[in-house]
Amino acid sequence: MSRIYNTSGGYRKLHSFNFATIIHLGTVSFCKRHIPWKEDPLGKTSGQMVGGSRSGKQNIIEGSERAKTSSETEIRLTDVAKASLSELQGDLEDYLVQKGCIPWSVHDPDHKAIMSIMLEPFEYTEDVLHDYWTYLLKEKKKFDPWLDDRDDITAANALIVLIQRTTGLLGRQLNRLEKDFIAKGGIKEKMFQARVEARTPIDTPQCPQCEKPMRKRVSSRGEFWGCSGYPECKGTRQIEEAREDAVTP
Repeated sequence: MSRIYNTSGGYRKLHSFNFATIIHLGTVSFCKRHIPWKEDPLGKTSGQMVGGSRSGKQNIIEGSERAKTSSETEIRLTDVAKASLSELQGDLEDYLVQKGCIPWSVHDPDHKAIMSIMLEPFEYTEDVLHDYWTYLLKEKKKFDPWLDDRDDITAANALIVLIQRTTGLLGRQLNRLEKDFIAKGGIKEKMFQARVEARTPIDTPQCPQCEKPMRKRVSSRGEFWGCSGYPECKGTRQIEEAREDAVTP
């Protein structure tokens, strides 16, 4: 494991990404079937809806890949993905209202049915592209009775429910990314820490809690050994204790 780079990639295992991909495919199909270009005001609605669904999916990809060197970029792009899908939801709500309908209640049987469908996890293989799309299209079929095989009102409502599920997942991702950043810091902090550890003398004691090398620190009570991973780790040792360990046969 790298001492500097953050964990990156692996987005195909995220349910948020898999839902976003299903939403994108469903939105393309919806616009082709239900928003003829001749009836599209200013010729923009369909393009914006497809673009919003694509942005939701693609920003999850880019954020996951850019996480290697920038936690800030991962957080920002994850938020862009969430916002893009929320914008798409607004377009779908407008579509329903213009048709004289309103979105399903959370108590509607179809709403409950779509909310209850779970995605199977995806595991990376040596043939990842082939196996992923085999997996994704199989999972999408669970929602096809609403997305592809019924009227436009049903399809629009189904997309809204899927968007709500996805933005909820992205919201939880953002909370997790925030906590990870606070606990571990960004790449600049990791680079600095790696350089500190590389310059640490060989006879420096290990932290009793996390086993990282320790550094001499000074408090009002005098010198002591403090963990180089502070503030994440608050391990300490007395100077005398470390000396005794060093001479113990």
